[in-house]
Amino acid sequence: MRLSRYFLPVLKETPADATIASHQYMLRAGMMKQNSAGIYSWLPLGYKVLKNIEAIVRDEQNKAGANEMLMPTIQSADLWKETGRYDDYGPEMLRITDRHEREMLYGPTNEDMITDIFRSFVRSYKDLPQLLYHIQWKFRDERRPRFGVMRGREFLMKDAYSFDLTKEDAVKSYNRMFVAYLNTFARLGLKAVPMRADTGPIGGDLSHEFLILADTGESEVFCHSDLVDMAAPGDVDYDSDLQSFVDARTSLYAATDEMHEPDEFAKVPGDKQLSARGIEVGHIFYFGDKYSGPMGAKVMGSDGKESNVMMGSYGIGVSRLVGGIIEASHDENGIIWPKSVTPFGAGIINLKAGDDGTDAACEDLYGKLSKAGIDPLYDDKADRGGVKFGRMDLIGLPYQLVIGPRGVKDGIVEVKDRKTGEKQNLSYDETLNYITAQYRDK
Repeated sequence: MRLSRYFLPVLKETPADATIASHQYMLRAGMMKQNSAGIYSWLPLGYKVLKNIEAIVRDEQNKAGANEMLMPTIQSADLWKETGRYDDYGPEMLRITDRHEREMLYGPTNEDMITDIFRSFVRSYKDLPQLLYHIQWKFRDERRPRFGVMRGREFLMKDAYSFDLTKEDAVKSYNRMFVAYLNTFARLGLKAVPMRADTGPIGGDLSHEFLILADTGESEVFCHSDLVDMAAPGDVDYDSDLQSFVDARTSLYAATDEMHEPDEFAKVPGDKQLSARGIEVGHIFYFGDKYSGPMGAKVMGSDGKESNVMMGSYGIGVSRLVGGIIEASHDENGIIWPKSVTPFGAGIINLKAGDDGTDAACEDLYGKLSKAGIDPLYDDKADRGGVKFGRMDLIGLPYQLVIGPRGVKDGIVEVKDRKTGEKQNLSYDETLNYITAQYRDK
């Protein structure tokens, strides 16, 4: 993409109401625009990142054996009344009445609707297990929406739901999602720690939050430091017994402030005790027949007897992850995107737009990188060098490729690594080979 043709409304000043890095940089880098409290338009740069994150989340769900579907944003209040949640959920639920005076709501989650779908079609244990998911916009009417996409009212969420005959089988589904989440966050360049969590309004008796450590995190967390550096399981057989992967994490102490037990934390060796702040980016629950019971979602077992299906739900805040990644990866100059989610693979900076030699060299590199699948952003605008460098640092592409008249004369490109700040002078062919190699195993 040529910057001269791209919609990138970069701001020079930080908006006064933006108090954390992700909110500041998403506004300054032209990634989004606020429409009303906690509701944003996603502009091209932000939307590209959002879709890249969504693609990784989807890929890992599919690997874990989940089936994608799509449920509507507007739900009937009747389903929520069946489970008793309509009145219990509280003012965060946006309640709507249609022209026929039917009570509707803008869905904050989908346990009730997915249970209705399941009971409409599944009757026998032979059709179990089932693991269904969708990626859809949700709405929760936060009293004080703040921190940009970190605590907004409208947000994009991946929510999955499992259906099993027994609790033993349901725990296997829970473990599938536990492992899939570890792999998902690792691919996003994040170190996410699973922690025992309160089940909240979702309900149930087994729950883990996945948190990334960041100074601006809303939760205080306490954990064994080894959890932060544990490698993700990677390529696993999801049909095998995954309990060992779960046990390796859950056997070490990890809890948010709501679940913290100081006496238990004190048993962790002193040099391994880690207390910090964290950002929740995922939450998984097992809740048995909390919804299937009231809604009559029963299946026939091999013994001919009917029983309530055992369920779990599994959420990832896709839009929240955009902010979470920035909180975990930025510096005083702007964002530093992991290669897996970056909106563009590299930024080409033309230091003298309009100069025949510089233009030709930039065009040649731009074409070759595009053909190699790198998707570069070519800054072909007639701005001063300082403006171009500042803008490129702000939007955080992993690599900056700088070409000017002197470089053209010497046949070199200055290649800057955005994360480390390290610079090297490479020939055009070396630059092409170097950048493509960086993305070979992203």
